[in-house]
Amino acid sequence: MKVLIVGGKGQLGRGLAATAPADAEIVSHDIDTLDIGDADALRACVSDVKPATLFNAAAYTAVDKAESEEALALVVNGTAVGTLADAARSVGARFIHVSTDFVFDGTSGIPYAPDAAPNPVSAYGRTKLAGEQAAGPDALIVRTAWVYAPTGGNFVRTMLRLMKERPEVRVVADQIGTPTYAPDLARALWTLAARGVTGIHHYTDAGAASWYDFAVAIQEEALAIGLLDKAVPVMPIATSDYPTPARRPHYSVLDKTSAYAALGGPAPHWRSNLRIMLREIARNG
Repeated sequence: MKVLIVGGKGQLGRGLAATAPADAEIVSHDIDTLDIGDADALRACVSDVKPATLFNAAAYTAVDKAESEEALALVVNGTAVGTLADAARSVGARFIHVSTDFVFDGTSGIPYAPDAAPNPVSAYGRTKLAGEQAAGPDALIVRTAWVYAPTGGNFVRTMLRLMKERPEVRVVADQIGTPTYAPDLARALWTLAARGVTGIHHYTDAGAASWYDFAVAIQEEALAIGLLDKAVPVMPIATSDYPTPARRPHYSVLDKTSAYAALGGPAPHWRSNLRIMLREIARNG
C-alpha cells in the first residue's frame, strides 16, 4: 500500500511514518522537496506517486505571524488543501487532512462537537477553516489541539528549556484545551483511515487542562525522572497579561465521541502521554 505524507518532517508527519503499518510504502515530502504553494508541483507529485492514501500533515502554524501573513497562511492551510484533495480524487486515493480547535471562538462552556458552528477569531483559524471546506465531503478531517512530540518545537520542550534557564516561568491559566501526543494522533489517523471513516471528527488525548496545568505537570513529571534537577515557581497569569497579535480561544476542548467510537475506545489521558513523551526524551537526550 503506497502512502503519501505531505508535511513529513513535522511532528505529526514523523509520527505517521514511525507508526505506519507494516504493509505501508511511505513516500514523504516536506518544504525542502515539495513546494506546497505550487499547485502544479502538488498535482504532479500525487500523479507520480499514485498513493492509496494521502495524509496532509502540512500547515502554516505560526499563529501570531499569520495575523500579518494571512494570504500566505491561506495558500498553505486553504488553497493547497483543495489542490491535494482534488489530486487525491484523480488517482482514487483516500485523503486525510488535519485541522485545529482554532476554528472555534472559545466561548462555549462544553466541549465542541464536530458539527458545532465554527467561528474562528484569528487568521490562523480562518485559514484552517478554509482548508476544511476545500477538502470536500469525501475526505477525513480530524481536528486536534496542542500537539507535542519528543522532537520539534512544542510547548513541552519550550517549558523544559525555560525551567532550566529561568528562576520562574509565567504561564497562561485561563485558556483551556487538551494536549495531544503526536504519535498517538498518528496511530488514530492510521486506524480511522483503514476503517474508511470520512467527515469531520475530533481527536486529542483524554482530559482537559489549562496551559498552566500543563506546565505544572511537565515540571512534576520531569523532576520525577531526572530531566530537571530543581523546581522553579510556575506562576499563573491571565491572557491579558501576555498580549499576542492573534486572539486565542479561551475554551477549546473538543468532543471526541465519534472518533473514540470509530477507534473502539478513548485515547489515554494527556498526563499519561506526557509521561511517555518525557521518558522518551530522557532515553534519547
